[in-house]
Amino acid sequence: MPSSAGEASDSSDGERFLFVTPQLGIPLNEFSFTFARSGGPGGQNVNKVNSKAVLRWRVFESPSLDERVRTRFVEQNRNRITEAGDFLLTSQRFRDQPKNIDDCYEKLRELLVRAAVQPKRRRPTKPTAGSRRRRLSDKRSRSATKQLRRRPAGD
Repeated sequence: MPSSAGEASDSSDGERFLFVTPQLGIPLNEFSFTFARSGGPGGQNVNKVNSKAVLRWRVFESPSLDERVRTRFVEQNRNRITEAGDFLLTSQRFRDQPKNIDDCYEKLRELLVRAAVQPKRRRPTKPTAGSRRRRLSDKRSRSATKQLRRRPAGD
């Protein structure tokens, strides 16, 4: 069963999932990680340890995503998707790989939650009669003010 944060957990057949919503879970075997050296300060250890985690996910080939969610996800994150179709996400917040891997999963979960919510359709509205009246009256008063700024007609 998924934990409260939607972290990865085992299913009944032993496969591990990233649970995004109750209806959306993605098997962890769809993700691959590479590791690199983190940037920034870190003392003597920084040049020896590859703690930065880079998550790669083939979004277009994932059978776990509904087509509408996939479309919204790609639209919202198009600058993180390579020409080859890999979604890239990095984490270097922590000094050890497992924490950075968990951070990548959490970041991805938040992005997927945002894409899973279907946006509300905008209902076009018309201005009220009172607002139309106020707008036209304001236009008339601005026009009158500008009329007064003009030079008087030449005699």
